[in-house]
Amino acid sequence: MAARIVECVPNISEGRDQSIIDEVVKAADSIDGTMILDVDPGAATNRTVITFAGDPDSVRDSAFLLIKAASELIDMREHSGEHPRHGATDVCPFVPVSGVSMDECVQLAKELGERVGEELSLPVYLYEKAATKPEWEKLPNIREGEYEALPDKLGKKEWKPDFGPNEWNDLAARTGVVTIGARNFLIAYNVNINSKDKSLARDVGLTIRDKGRVRRTPKWKFVRDEDGNKVRQPGRLECCKATGWFIDEYDTAQVTMNLTDISVTPLHIAYEVTKEEVEKLGARVTGSEVVGLVPLSSMLEAGRYYLEKQNEALMGLGKMAKTTGVPEKELVEIAIRSMGLREVAPFNPEEKIIEYMVADKSVDLSGMTCQDFVDELSVDSPAPGGGSAAALIGSIAAALDSMVVNLTVRKRNFRDSWPEMLELAPRAQEIKEALVDAIDEDTRAFNRMVAAMRQDSGVQEAIKGAIEVPLGVLRNCPEICRMAAVLEEKGFQDSVSDAGVAAAAARAAAVGAYYNVIINLESIEDENYSKATMEKAEEMLREVEQASGEVFEKVRKKLLSKVEGAETND
Repeated sequence: MAARIVECVPNISEGRDQSIIDEVVKAADSIDGTMILDVDPGAATNRTVITFAGDPDSVRDSAFLLIKAASELIDMREHSGEHPRHGATDVCPFVPVSGVSMDECVQLAKELGERVGEELSLPVYLYEKAATKPEWEKLPNIREGEYEALPDKLGKKEWKPDFGPNEWNDLAARTGVVTIGARNFLIAYNVNINSKDKSLARDVGLTIRDKGRVRRTPKWKFVRDEDGNKVRQPGRLECCKATGWFIDEYDTAQVTMNLTDISVTPLHIAYEVTKEEVEKLGARVTGSEVVGLVPLSSMLEAGRYYLEKQNEALMGLGKMAKTTGVPEKELVEIAIRSMGLREVAPFNPEEKIIEYMVADKSVDLSGMTCQDFVDELSVDSPAPGGGSAAALIGSIAAALDSMVVNLTVRKRNFRDSWPEMLELAPRAQEIKEALVDAIDEDTRAFNRMVAAMRQDSGVQEAIKGAIEVPLGVLRNCPEICRMAAVLEEKGFQDSVSDAGVAAAAARAAAVGAYYNVIINLESIEDENYSKATMEKAEEMLREVEQASGEVFEKVRKKLLSKVEGAETND
């Protein structure tokens, strides 16, 4: 139930007239579900980079309105600037952030391209992951000759756009063409060193960047092949563009890089490799900074990496620090401290992590105190109600599973269980976070359903949304019970009662979620959807009841045997 978030980073060919920039941004910002994250104009380039994010459909619609506004306000016949360009909206890439695949971003690019071509009559090319030709994957190949080359290119078969007219006309002369695509998230990242020597930072940049450096002999002459061509030595990091410079603001040298595919080279690996190469040259890393925003996944991955490194060292001594099954905030904090992200510049997760920036804060039940939540639950408003309560109970169940795991790995006499515990802990935390999100999402879904009914528009889809949230809660409950069963058998036995409570709470959450699915199904007109949903809900509830019942009997037997043993001793 994690939020589905897409980022869009259109570049418009206007960086000097603030009134035009404001109007274009205003158009993108007019869609609910989209948040403007950054607007970065450049006078010399006469170009503005606009960054916004939100749910996929809202972001796609915002991109369309932005392209429309730019095509009406920017005249490419009068444009000049240092940056290559060939259209009023020069590029418009979609970037998957959370809960969205690259294939879905490609589909968004195609949907937007088709709409721009049909409704605005603009030529549209698809690039990067959305490219329809291998040679169009790279933007410079499409933008060859820039705007000035369009009169000769448009109209030719080999330059036929993916969408829109293949002709040079008055509209194309004013707007140029639009290039729409899908690409991976790019992180701009800098690592500080304890030196003012920028040549040292540049040397590290040459070593780590993906294209590497030219090999040299011990006498510093270039190494050449049989044909006299310079021989290159590959860099250590793939999908990394890097160099070095001196920053007056910090009075130190920096290794600066763009990580163009963080699934290949994650943030923490870039930090560790840079640190290693800096130390080879006798220098030290003194901190690092992310320029712009970073996905939550990068921070969580880094936090887990550093916890695992601690555990690898301690397990050799028969100890363990803690599992990676810790709260999200703790993982983020570990990542910040481990990479020195506050040593160079401020790093406030609420302002630097993209998911936190775009989070829907219209409902914040999960941020309340226990007292405030139950008070809100107790009054006569219909939401929050049983759905949010079921999600809360489920999150408590998953949290108890995680607690027992973390207690188990602290006990040396449970070392045989450690490998299994290390797998359970992060999954328990993942489920816990999903169910915490569902506390708010259930109430949002109810509010959307009520609004749809008042407007008499999109009612059936809104009801399905109100069903899918508790169905997601129910879907997680069998796994919570299975974890509790493992912990009852292999976990720290002084906490076996906690494993029992986890299973009991999971059953309560499942029943509550089941009720909320059923009560909304009665309003669904789609009989196939209703039947399939009912069958899934019934099957999952049966699984939970069986698993929780088995845990109950085993835990009860263990606890009673302890009581009876104590009475015998008396």
